[in-house]
Amino acid sequence: MQWKNDDATNGQVVAGGKGEGNGLHQLNGPRDVLIDKETDSLIICDRGNKRVVRWSRRSGTTQGEILIDNIQCFGLTMDEQRYLYVSDWGKHEVRRYQLGEKNGTLVAGGNGYGDEPNQLNRPTYLFVDRQQNVYVSDNRNHRVMKLNKGAKEGIVVAGGQGQGNALTQLSYPRGIFVDTLGTLYVADMGNHRVMRWTQEDKKQGTLIVGGNGEGAGANQFDSPFGLSFDRHGNLYVSDYDNSRVQRFSIE
Repeated sequence: MQWKNDDATNGQVVAGGKGEGNGLHQLNGPRDVLIDKETDSLIICDRGNKRVVRWSRRSGTTQGEILIDNIQCFGLTMDEQRYLYVSDWGKHEVRRYQLGEKNGTLVAGGNGYGDEPNQLNRPTYLFVDRQQNVYVSDNRNHRVMKLNKGAKEGIVVAGGQGQGNALTQLSYPRGIFVDTLGTLYVADMGNHRVMRWTQEDKKQGTLIVGGNGEGAGANQFDSPFGLSFDRHGNLYVSDYDNSRVQRFSIE
């Protein structure tokens, strides 16, 4: 769906909308989406169909094209060189693809599931910075990993202290975002909150929004999934089980 900033009541369908299915005009449980400005298209993790697809944003588009198939994708991101990064929930790995490439290059995990520095356990969302360092939301390990460009092993940059709700812990983390100062924001799904980790203090995070129990209040979430910022510093959170997107202004 596409929603204009000034109209929160009427969105328009820009991909799918033809019921659940595996036709090129359909999607099945899409998990993540990004805008490729260069080609004015959407790249979508069509998870239920185990594929990554591209839909043009030009009006009149009625179907997408398959970029990568046979992949249990969950999260996607693209770097400034237009490499596409995709997390594979089933293979516990993250691969980098040149657009049009089918196999990609392993950049994280790929050594079976586990909690070693070269392993992941159900990776979900991704972020890549300008230096091509990759951040991975390592869902079942309740941590966020950072893989410096070319590194075979990652370092824990949030959580990694077991599942819990202390400031040092995460519970099934999902969406992540890293600003230009290297500050990491995490949608801490199981704790119904958004946390922030700074470069100075990697041992524990700070509560930003939520953390007031599961609920539908303005200061609550029910399983926050994705997050992003706009250029004005407003935080957007997809609040999964409340079927809504929330916007917050963060000081």
